[in-house]
Amino acid sequence: MSDPIHNVPQGIEQILEIMRRLRDPEGGCPWDIEQDFATISPYTIEEAYEVDDAIARGDMEDLKSELGDLLFQSVFQAQIASDKGLFDFHDVAQAIASKMISRHPHVFGDESNQKSPEQQTVDWEKEKAKERERRGEHRVLDGVAMGLPALMRAQKLQKRAARVGFDWPDTTHVLDKIREEAAELEEARDRLTKDEVFEEFGDLLFVVVNLGRHLGVDAEESLRACNAKFTRRFNAIEDDLKAKGKTPADSDLAEMDALWDKAKAREKAAKKAIVTRETS
Repeated sequence: MSDPIHNVPQGIEQILEIMRRLRDPEGGCPWDIEQDFATISPYTIEEAYEVDDAIARGDMEDLKSELGDLLFQSVFQAQIASDKGLFDFHDVAQAIASKMISRHPHVFGDESNQKSPEQQTVDWEKEKAKERERRGEHRVLDGVAMGLPALMRAQKLQKRAARVGFDWPDTTHVLDKIREEAAELEEARDRLTKDEVFEEFGDLLFVVVNLGRHLGVDAEESLRACNAKFTRRFNAIEDDLKAKGKTPADSDLAEMDALWDKAKAREKAAKKAIVTRETS
């Protein structure tokens, strides 16, 4: 307890001092010292997903911890920038504060706050467009982050293009395009190279994301929910097999398919029971 770090006020001041000490070339941590923007970036992304996971699980104690981890990533990146003479954490905080004030004139300015959420969204997008202009981003798709998950980035690219009229008018046209792309993928599988199959598969995924956008379905969230459903049902298969003294490796596809259908039926029955209770 003799280290001066314990005398620094707890909270953001102590976090900043911890980070400064970790990056100190003479007495810091060798691992932290050798990091740069690129090497830390994957950890930042991972921490953001862990925040999302804690929220999905409803674990508020874990959420508190994960939000701290994510905050520390911002502190880490800001310290790297400070070491290079670019900016520091206070500049980061000031920048986001200025941005939020600018984007909310109905709260911090003279505009009326008696707006619908839809109108506020329109105003928000207009302000973001002005910011992109000031950064020299003049193309429609400029500023859609490369590091986003592919499904999420596809949605954002399509949404941007739709704002200037580059979009199918309804889901019928999108479904027709899905059939077309599926046929092209089937042809590629049978006749074309691996690279061409790779390209056609991407085309199909991109159009499926577009269908979700037209239906008001978030592709990233929908697939995430599907992943969770698959995990639940496959875990149920393992549990049923374990009750028989078996593992999936000891089973065959026919047996596992039957157990899958059994797990699916249990889920549907459970949902029906919930709906019945809520409506009775």
